[in-house]
Amino acid sequence: MCGICGVYSPTALPDVELGLAMMGELSHRGPDGSGYLRDQTVLLGHTRLAIIDEAGGTQPMSNEDRTVWVVFNGEIFNHVELRAELERRGHRFRSRSDTEAIVHAWEEWGHGCFERFNGQWAVGIWDRRSRELILSRDRLGVRPLYYTRAGGRLLFASEVKALFADAEVPRRIDPLGLDEVLTFWSTVAPRTIFEGVQQVPPGSSLIVSERGETLRRHWRPSFPERGGEPKQDLAENVRELREAVVAATRLRFERADVPVGAYLSGGIDSAVTAASIAEYTGAELHTFSLRFADAEFDEGSPQALMVDRLGSRHSEVVATERDIAEVFPEVVRHAETALLRTAPAPMYLLSKLVRDSGYKVVVTGEGADEVLAGYDIFREARVRRFLARNPDSAVRGQAVELLYPWMKRSPGSAPAFARSFFSRTIDVDDVALSHRPRWESTSVLKSMLTADARVDGSAPDEALVAALADEGAGWDPLAQAQWLELNTLLPGYILSSQGDRMLMANSIEGRFPFLDANLVELASRLPARQKMRGLDEKHLLKQAFADLVPTAIRDRPKQPYRAPDAASFFADGSPDWLDDVASQRALVDTGVFRPETVDRLLAKCRARDGRGLGNTDNMRLVAVLSVQLLSALFLGARPAAPRRPPEPVVAFDLVGELGHMRDGAGAAGRKDTT
Repeated sequence: MCGICGVYSPTALPDVELGLAMMGELSHRGPDGSGYLRDQTVLLGHTRLAIIDEAGGTQPMSNEDRTVWVVFNGEIFNHVELRAELERRGHRFRSRSDTEAIVHAWEEWGHGCFERFNGQWAVGIWDRRSRELILSRDRLGVRPLYYTRAGGRLLFASEVKALFADAEVPRRIDPLGLDEVLTFWSTVAPRTIFEGVQQVPPGSSLIVSERGETLRRHWRPSFPERGGEPKQDLAENVRELREAVVAATRLRFERADVPVGAYLSGGIDSAVTAASIAEYTGAELHTFSLRFADAEFDEGSPQALMVDRLGSRHSEVVATERDIAEVFPEVVRHAETALLRTAPAPMYLLSKLVRDSGYKVVVTGEGADEVLAGYDIFREARVRRFLARNPDSAVRGQAVELLYPWMKRSPGSAPAFARSFFSRTIDVDDVALSHRPRWESTSVLKSMLTADARVDGSAPDEALVAALADEGAGWDPLAQAQWLELNTLLPGYILSSQGDRMLMANSIEGRFPFLDANLVELASRLPARQKMRGLDEKHLLKQAFADLVPTAIRDRPKQPYRAPDAASFFADGSPDWLDDVASQRALVDTGVFRPETVDRLLAKCRARDGRGLGNTDNMRLVAVLSVQLLSALFLGARPAAPRRPPEPVVAFDLVGELGHMRDGAGAAGRKDTT
């Protein structure tokens, strides 16, 4: 796991000092060293978190004749198998690094190599033969990759803050990006929250050359036609799913040259991955859990039950409301986007615990809900369609009482109102039916925006829904809902704000077995009625691991990961930074939210110590504070001196040397050190 950055400059020699400054902004992603390559038109930068081949994996890395150069963030988990195939085809390797597998795979297969990778990656490839820069991102967007244009150059980086190291890059909040966050909870690639900054979409490559720019897709989520799923045998599907999950988990646990730990949340997903490690690797297992001082959010009991079953060495961190408030500015600095929940903050504290325990890598359960249908939003959509077929049926109406059992005020506590609410007029032919309630309830936050920040007549979902209707009109409604999650919340929030950013803030690599390429492909072919049997979410997963996961965890009602929101900023006094970023002057300067509306919201929060607020007010507050922090952290004065990249800095300078290194040594060795 690392940080990558670079500059494509077709009209002027790339500036090494700019490259070093960009690398400096990515030091937290790779504290174990750094390196750069400079050619006539390209600079590639890299900061390294050494996990595989600690001695031989230095980047940038090239092929034998130095015509292909790579900087890489992530892991190619099937690099051992790829290496064996490439060696049979005549390629010679000088290291055990998965980065070198990318180098030779590009030589052998070109763009076809990305379809062969099973992993999580953001990669920059400089092909001196074609004079092309290729920026590629993994299938599901596990690893981030941003780019922008300034002064006739294209800059790219793992994080936006590295792009802002260039003084010529404008720094403004994009109203269209904010509009997407206030609809989907995140922007949708290629858009970001910052004007002029884009991201390479998941499953895509951006090719940059003197001929222009081309975006090429190498993967997209897809499902069979409804009723035409090729895998119908329930028992066989349970068996294959177990084999796929175990194989994916072992691959991520065993392919590392450093110790690997495991997150344990209290739910079935992390219980399955941790149990697979304990059962099938024979290695000592160290598990890490997040606890909450507030019992409403705490999952300590199921965590303890699973630890007892595993016999693992265990560490936990207990997050208080005050803890969340104190780290929230740092959380926003790493998330680099507007947030609607404080949930990333405790994940930041958890990754810090992992780092303090001497680990660099953790296996987690993210992705299971999207791939195997575990979310309440899927259950709700099924109930709404069920009611729509006969809205006057009292028996059908009772189904709403089964929704959201974890909520204090669940539908079951007010069944008459719930039946009325969930049976509202709906269009059962709407491919986005599952997500309309979330999008509509989130869009209420836009009423707080100033006229300049508002996008009048905006329909941010229009292109997304059109793409789904074009690709998946014949899919099962559950598959349509999964497609929407895979294209919005998963890459934009779960894997980014709450995942990669909070892990890498403390130099921790996350590995996600449920996002394994083979497992995702298998899951997409499984019948919807088996993934969610009635309203039993992740039914196949529960059946597949019935012997390894206690019944109390398997049968426990789905409880989504949540954290205290408004209460974090008011229940135990307000943090020092809050009054500064939420002052009338700061709000006017940022120009996003109407000061009078924010004042009323803050007064309401203070009067109640942030407690007892509805879902909308909690989202309103977090949105305001995160945007105001974004403005203070990124849109104000620049630091007096740039950050320096971690030592040692390995330099490869091809300028004026006809493709040879300054010291004439081979490309696999260490070059000039600055």
